Amino acid sequence: MRSGQGRTDNSFTLNNSLAARKMQLTILLVATIPVKISHFIFPFLHMPPCFFFNCLCATFDSVGKEIVDLCLDRIRKLADNCTGLQGFLVFNAVGGGTGSGLGSLLLERLSVDYGKKSKLGFTVYPSPQVSTSVVEPYNSVLSTHSLLEHTDVAVLLDNEAIYDICRRSLDIERPTYTNLNRLVSQVISSLTASLRFDGALNVDVTEFQTNLVPYPRIHFMLSSYAPVISAEKAYHEQLSVAEITNSAFEPSSMMAKCDPRHGKYMACCLMYRGDVVPKDVNAAVATIKTKRTIQFVDWCPTGFKCGINYQPPTVVPGGDLAKVQRAVCMISNSTSVAEVFSRIDHKFDLMYAKRAFVHWYVGEGMEEGEFSEAREDLAALEKDYEEVGAEAGEDEEGDEGDEY
Repeated sequence: MRSGQGRTDNSFTLNNSLAARKMQLTILLVATIPVKISHFIFPFLHMPPCFFFNCLCATFDSVGKEIVDLCLDRIRKLADNCTGLQGFLVFNAVGGGTGSGLGSLLLERLSVDYGKKSKLGFTVYPSPQVSTSVVEPYNSVLSTHSLLEHTDVAVLLDNEAIYDICRRSLDIERPTYTNLNRLVSQVISSLTASLRFDGALNVDVTEFQTNLVPYPRIHFMLSSYAPVISAEKAYHEQLSVAEITNSAFEPSSMMAKCDPRHGKYMACCLMYRGDVVPKDVNAAVATIKTKRTIQFVDWCPTGFKCGINYQPPTVVPGGDLAKVQRAVCMISNSTSVAEVFSRIDHKFDLMYAKRAFVHWYVGEGMEEGEFSEAREDLAALEKDYEEVGAEAGEDEEGDEGDEY
């Protein structure tokens, strides 16, 4: 949420800068487990009215139903203080009970109370090999069923993909959640940079939905960020606009475990920060379009939305990421994202065939029919992505040399 206009030159002077420019970043943190507020590093995040803690955790949404009204009341008060509410950025993980159950319920209620406001989700999905809960497949399928209806854009993330990026690009042998979060925060910061800083081509929050979502259900996005380099490498590497753009399209740069080479891009949003000029961006995009390994659907001839912001990325002092002069964040809509749903559906089917663990959900007030309904919805979503890709493939025989 945001109110007013303004910008700062350094995120670590955020508290003073916001006061001077009368801009307010509004945040509500919700958890169903006890957490000490002292765990937060930056003092300007210490806003006691904006925290919910000390709740008991249930499997899906029984606790959510008890506290969602409290959350909405707090959101309503925060929204009333905004002079130009654009929308909501919702962060959750669908593998656990809180992120899936309470998160889904909160999104449903936001749709009712703030139907015309944009809702952008940053959603952590289960990794192919790394699991934090036995019932992840159930939670993920049930939550995706809600995300389909109650988010405008959902950016998919998974811990395994980001672990691999940290190991490979930052030489961190055993990445922690702090390492992962600092990398993800660069993506989120790039998405909102145009709201906070000046640039040649600014991208509004609502423009993500307008430019990336061709059909209402096809709104699950991949994300990547470049360059991801350590401070040691930054001393002797000055990456050009073309190089960081190419890096953003590399499958190994994707923050979710799926291979974009197995699908086609429908649209891409490239958000550049720092020392970048439109001429270099146009040249980089033109080069991308000539690559045979990067294919776009033929029914979307433009395919690119670009933003340029003059403010270079800010990093945590002494952290893993190097401070660079220019960077790019890519949010893309690709048919390859169906791989994520296919993996989850397969695991769901193995468990649900034996009705394993279903009794815990029924005991919390759910009906068994909700499982079947959610699973059918995801099967339809996979089919939707397949058909979108097929529309582009019907006329491609014999035309493999065409430029996309």
